[in-house]
Amino acid sequence: MLASLADEHGLLLRGRVLDAGFTDDAITRVIRRGELVRIRHGAYALAEVWSGLAPVERHLLRARAVRLRYGPHIALSHVSAHLLRGGSSWQLPLDGVHITHLDGRIGRRQAGVVHHGGCCRVGDLTRDELGWITTPARTALEVASRLPRDPAVALIDWYLQQGLASHEEMKAVFDSMTTWPGTLALQVSLRLADGLAESVAETLFRLLCHDAQLPRPTAQFEIRDGRRFVARVDFAWPKHKVIVEIDGEEKYHRFRRPGESIEAMVVREKRREDDVREVTGWIVIRLTWADLQNPARTVARLRRAFAKAA
Repeated sequence: MLASLADEHGLLLRGRVLDAGFTDDAITRVIRRGELVRIRHGAYALAEVWSGLAPVERHLLRARAVRLRYGPHIALSHVSAHLLRGGSSWQLPLDGVHITHLDGRIGRRQAGVVHHGGCCRVGDLTRDELGWITTPARTALEVASRLPRDPAVALIDWYLQQGLASHEEMKAVFDSMTTWPGTLALQVSLRLADGLAESVAETLFRLLCHDAQLPRPTAQFEIRDGRRFVARVDFAWPKHKVIVEIDGEEKYHRFRRPGESIEAMVVREKRREDDVREVTGWIVIRLTWADLQNPARTVARLRRAFAKAA
């Protein structure tokens, strides 16, 4: 019967359950039977729903409960606002829901919620159906300022690539953050982001080239045979006629055609690569996530390709 009180996301709030005539003891019995899961103080999820959720989805359900609990006096912010927009969770902590109090209260952490204080200007906030949320530009920089360089650049790249925020908008937010901790490293990350990467792996490869002082590759380069379009590749050095393609499950899902299996997608990619080699004579290097974790070996492989092309 409690299932009928859940919202479309499988979430139940204690107040609504009590208003329906249940007691706390009754709720406890349902939890012990394995029908409900307590996801935070005063909030529950249907067990069948909760068990099927990925970590990011669980975080977002908790965030929904927190927003319903605190109402219009807070804004969803930091990691939680980023995940709500669909951003990657790579290297991000998911254990606490982040909210910013609009009355400037001093930040603290309590019961799975990270409370932030500080000033939010009118231009720092937007709204969705549940209330306030920090704007994409502010969200990106708040999260990136707490991350090491590589995940910070990857995160900023995502906002730029998705068109959620521009460099100019982020620069305006950054100028208001000069007294915040971590802004010196954030300035470096903001400068390194270009918004051309279509995945975390592509950002990491560009940074790998930067750190190794390799020539800067052209991202999303179009290969043509005269006027005929042959392929668009992840990275290319036209001077050396060397191409790098980053392989990964994320890429295959992104470029799969409707109804196409992963296997069929891989075959199509192989044919495209053969076409590039046969028509243009360029050297094609395919890299995986494991290659990005071994930069010395990958850089040596690239240098050998440059030497061969020369």
